[in-house]
Amino acid sequence: MKLSFTTYRLNCIYPFGISRSTNEYYDIVYVYLSGAGIIGRGEAAPSARYGETKGQIIQQLNSIVEVPDTSITVEDGDIWCSDHSGGISALQAALSTAWLDWWTQKDEVCLADYFKSDKKNMPLTSFTIAIGDLNLIPQKIAEASPYRILKIKLGQGIKDDQKIIKLIRAETDKLIRVDANEGWDLETGITMCKWLADHHVEFVEQPFKADNLHDTAKLRKKSPLPLIADENSIIAANIPDIAHAFDGINIKLMKCTSLLEAKRMIDTARNYDLQIMLGCMVESAVGITAAAHLAPQVDYADLDGNLLIDNDPYNGVQVKDGRLILPHGNGLGVVINSNYKNNWPELE
Repeated sequence: MKLSFTTYRLNCIYPFGISRSTNEYYDIVYVYLSGAGIIGRGEAAPSARYGETKGQIIQQLNSIVEVPDTSITVEDGDIWCSDHSGGISALQAALSTAWLDWWTQKDEVCLADYFKSDKKNMPLTSFTIAIGDLNLIPQKIAEASPYRILKIKLGQGIKDDQKIIKLIRAETDKLIRVDANEGWDLETGITMCKWLADHHVEFVEQPFKADNLHDTAKLRKKSPLPLIADENSIIAANIPDIAHAFDGINIKLMKCTSLLEAKRMIDTARNYDLQIMLGCMVESAVGITAAAHLAPQVDYADLDGNLLIDNDPYNGVQVKDGRLILPHGNGLGVVINSNYKNNWPELE
């Protein structure tokens, strides 16, 4: 088996703003494991929130001198991915996805079948309206017409957050999900949750900083809206410690390190009677499609990272009438767009 990789810059259609940062692009790393005429693909989308960078990923990849044997089991291959990721979650996710993609292609099954996901039960995905130029909100809402649910980034304070919601409500009555990205304090959270409950909002994601679990538990008792953990929900082992403070969790492949760990999170959350959402970073079709193979097993999907960029070099999961549709084929089912292959020959 051969390991190769390349960097790639994802360009956002609009500057992507959340409570703590705004970005016009994201640098990611594609990882490939190939052998027996099969290419397994994975994507590492590092997050500054977790102290991960493209440079760290490249340095770690350059240090790898051995690759998995093609005869080992899925589980042993995933252990190899963990052992060679250097503790970088996004890199482990990329290696593990590439390994699973290769292995399931070899076995001639798609990832959804491997995880026993019902492909007929694909959920709707929300579409994100990030923090940015308020004058663009009507245009953004118009461009979001194919999607039935909007994910709205807040966390700037009561006045500004309410202004954003009012501007959106002047354009549409679609269901809204709110993500505060750790941007509120307790007083703001109580006020906003009660106010948002009157504006056709489904739930609020990560209202406070992850180390403020005490106030989150207080808010949960007073909020008429469910609270969904994001930065508090990294791996399955976190769930028992946060279940008292949240109504649900958000699982992101780039945080949790692998689809196998994501499945463990799903199973653990069910044991604690928590709602489950599959989320993402700004990613291309490789990362988004990987997560989508688990989408039939969760309550909510927020898998729109590839819809927020204008230069996705891969084709994979699609959205029709707001609903996710998995690609045909074994493994991930992603294929490279020939137009990008001509300009980026290192893409596989």
